[in-house]
Amino acid sequence: MVELPQIEFPDLKISGGTLYIVSTPIGNLEDISFRAIHVLKNVDLIAAEDTRTSGILLHAYGIKGRLMSYYSHTESQKLDYIIGELKSGKSVALISDAGTPCVSDPGSILVSRCVQEEIEVVSIPGASSLIHSLVLSGFSTDKFYYQGFLPVKKGRETTFKELKDIKMPIIIFESPFRVFRTLEDIQKHFGNKEVSLCRELTKKFEEIKRGRVKEILQNKNSLKIKGEFVIIVNNQ
Repeated sequence: MVELPQIEFPDLKISGGTLYIVSTPIGNLEDISFRAIHVLKNVDLIAAEDTRTSGILLHAYGIKGRLMSYYSHTESQKLDYIIGELKSGKSVALISDAGTPCVSDPGSILVSRCVQEEIEVVSIPGASSLIHSLVLSGFSTDKFYYQGFLPVKKGRETTFKELKDIKMPIIIFESPFRVFRTLEDIQKHFGNKEVSLCRELTKKFEEIKRGRVKEILQNKNSLKIKGEFVIIVNNQ
């Protein structure tokens, strides 16, 4: 269990009937705020994308609150239940496997419904793989475009054609199973652009590869294929 300093936070009060969107670490369990821990320890219900993954984090900080699963395939099924809990005066925290819910993760439908129902929503900020990867890329950070995950089949070609005209760094999330296919598509549509690849962010084996896409493909055997990738294309 992680040892925390004994610090009091008298102003951190949990409000009933409130949905808390809580950002969790993207890798290193120590990248979590005191406010996030306080919220998770004191809400009535924690809705987690994967209770097994979240259980590791919660156990590390001695958090023993009521936990339920809330992932993309059950989002619509469990929506009414969570809204009912909130309307009855319960406080609910929403967490994803890593990072901030609603950003390429479940949650946006729930937040939208809360806004419609005039239920208060509070966001507890934290680590972001998007920003972490961007600052490590060495590319200009004045402006950037967040694509997230690409279509696997339908719409993939169209998406790449649209991205080609966006003249700024483009951030793509990718599975380890499709990373080389995506790099090949980047070379096909963008040409031999500079790219940055990040994986295992904030963990012991964090790895960043930078270079022209052709060079990285030619040396792909040196790239460990494990964990989700963040690919940034320097399309300026």
